[in-house]
Amino acid sequence: MQDRPTQDELLVAVERFLDEQIVPHVEGARGFHARVAANVIRTVRRELEREEAALDREWEGLDALLGVAQRPGTRPALREALAQRNEELCRRIRETATDRGVIDHVRATVRDKLLVTNPGWLGEDA
Repeated sequence: MQDRPTQDELLVAVERFLDEQIVPHVEGARGFHARVAANVIRTVRRELEREEAALDREWEGLDALLGVAQRPGTRPALREALAQRNEELCRRIRETATDRGVIDHVRATVRDKLLVTNPGWLGEDA
């Protein structure tokens, strides 16, 4: 872990460089790719900012639907366990009628993902 600059400060610097120095002065495919790169930086910044809370909410939602499970201690293990638990939820959805709790959980999880990838779809700025 570094003290300064932080991950976010580094990403902001690259984002500003692209937005202020490159995009306004480049046309065509290069300009398009520069805009895409700036948007990727914004997406990464939002994910870094929101990921921990979103993972917590998703785990808690799955606990409520599937039963409480031991939460892994590392982020990679947590992501893998979430994928497995989501596969179990999908299996249950395919086999039985879906109740309101499942719909609410899926809606909240998708909202958290959209807040990272494209908050404009939710009418929110990030």
